[in-house]
Amino acid sequence: MPHPRPDRPGPGQESVWDYPRPPRAEPDHRRARLRHGGVLVADTADLVRVLETSHPPTFYLPRAAFGEHLRPGGRTTVCEWKGVARYVELLVEGAEPVPAVGWWYPEPDRRYPSLRDRVAVYPGLLDEITLDGERVRPQPGGFYGGWVTDDVAGPFKGGPGSWGW
Repeated sequence: MPHPRPDRPGPGQESVWDYPRPPRAEPDHRRARLRHGGVLVADTADLVRVLETSHPPTFYLPRAAFGEHLRPGGRTTVCEWKGVARYVELLVEGAEPVPAVGWWYPEPDRRYPSLRDRVAVYPGLLDEITLDGERVRPQPGGFYGGWVTDDVAGPFKGGPGSWGW
């Protein structure tokens, strides 16, 4: 399937079609707050965002920002760029555990040292994620973990018909 025609970015927006391949990791100092089951499970302005063509940014938070809310899960996957990912489960007292809520790279590829000891989460599996106060929307499709905010323009890979992009 051919690539779609990118949306024209508005003022203050980035087009995900201008993001690189292979992906680029860069620091981001906006404040991310993650809530689930009525509990603030992470609150940090120490972020790394990964930018890849056709994807909204994926944000990686320090594992320590989650306190005792994460435990290792049993799933692993391989990213052609970043290496072997191990998944984590979210634990919040009074709520059901959320399996495979996110992932981390115990030994990221040497091109991505800034991802060491950082976790990315699927925004659609938590009750709420905000980035500098704006509510984050999940990347379409549920396979990828991008954070859709008003400052990015698509279309975004992940929805029906986009697998071959």
